[in-house]
Amino acid sequence: MGRAWRFGDNISTDLIAPGRYFHLRSNLNELAKHVLEDARAEFATQVKKGDFIVAGENFGLGSSREHAARIIKIAGIKAILAKSFARIFFRNCINIGLPCIICNTDKIDDGDELDIDIERGIVIDKTKNIKINFNPLPRIMLKILEDGGLIEHLKKHGGFSLEG
Repeated sequence: MGRAWRFGDNISTDLIAPGRYFHLRSNLNELAKHVLEDARAEFATQVKKGDFIVAGENFGLGSSREHAARIIKIAGIKAILAKSFARIFFRNCINIGLPCIICNTDKIDDGDELDIDIERGIVIDKTKNIKINFNPLPRIMLKILEDGGLIEHLKKHGGFSLEG
């Protein structure tokens, strides 16, 4: 269970990882101290492990910087819930083991206490005592998340073959 941090539509990778901290891209723990500070100044200093980002449409648009997804995970976010995601950002999140949930976020308010049953496709808003259903991720994506990301998944299960 964690707190919902509410954001709007079109949160870009530039808002997630502010460009003025570009020099920190080789020190992701330091860069994570500035995650989303241009979208919400207090976020980086107040977010707690297990919290959730809740957003509107097109979360993660912009450049395909993988470190934008990584610093969200380093900050302790358990999952990102949004109405839609930029395609590359979505894949970057899955590849590093950060769940992205596509669902209707309209009823979730800032500060609501949430929990997720990712396999069954249910967001539980404990503050409002409501459940929001979503289409569960494909089995392979759930397995990648369970293994801690794509690299760990490949280490555990080996590569794959395009042949039958």
